[in-house]
Amino acid sequence: MKIKRQKQAKKTISFHKYNFSFREPFHILLDGTFCQAALKNKIQIKEQMPKYLMGEVQLCTTNCALKELDTLGKELYGAKIILQRFQVRNCAHFKNPVPASECLLSMLEETNPHHYFVATQDRTVTEGLKNIPGVPLLYIILNTIVLDKPSQASLDQVQAVQLGELVSPAQQHSIRSLKEQQGIAPQDGERRGKKRKRKQSNPNPLSCLKKKKKKGVPTPPPSKTATGEKKKRSRHKKRKTETDITAAPAITNAQ
Repeated sequence: MKIKRQKQAKKTISFHKYNFSFREPFHILLDGTFCQAALKNKIQIKEQMPKYLMGEVQLCTTNCALKELDTLGKELYGAKIILQRFQVRNCAHFKNPVPASECLLSMLEETNPHHYFVATQDRTVTEGLKNIPGVPLLYIILNTIVLDKPSQASLDQVQAVQLGELVSPAQQHSIRSLKEQQGIAPQDGERRGKKRKRKQSNPNPLSCLKKKKKKGVPTPPPSKTATGEKKKRSRHKKRKTETDITAAPAITNAQ
């Protein structure tokens, strides 16, 4: 069973590496429920997590998760001690703490740009993760850490990228880096996600002036044929007539 879980975890990690640009060290966002489950099942998170994910990890949490354990009392004191050992990432609720489930989901935003793994036993968080593509979920079951399979939202986004309907985050990053190398700065419309509209310019006032007629020089009317069409100018050289040829030697003799 352990070998089977290890193979499934390796397959899931490869999926997120290839499609969502996950790299080591893996950033794992934990809450108090996961630490409490690890404490009950005697799981050493710092030792077992890198072995299970087959790579370096960075364990982190938020200020809201720590505040929530303070309010729950002595029953979760051990989970609080474990959670305090990890890095605390800045969240948007520093002055006004919110429930840990709400805070974790806000850290992921809409596309998980910081490539977080989420370790939790909270059903509210796991249900919210189903709508966010590219978020690996970790939980504890039967005294072991388990990495869940890719969510349906992740599979749908990968399929849309393969069909050419979307651009993957990795492709967006490579396009952005290529533009920076070539010195192409994004326009204001691209930064805001809107196209710039061209302003309607007025015509040049000099081009609207009428042409002046020259005084004393009448403009000849265009020559027309009997059918009324304009006569085309012929560019052929004028041929010499027979009278011109016979008259030419006579003039030389007279001289």
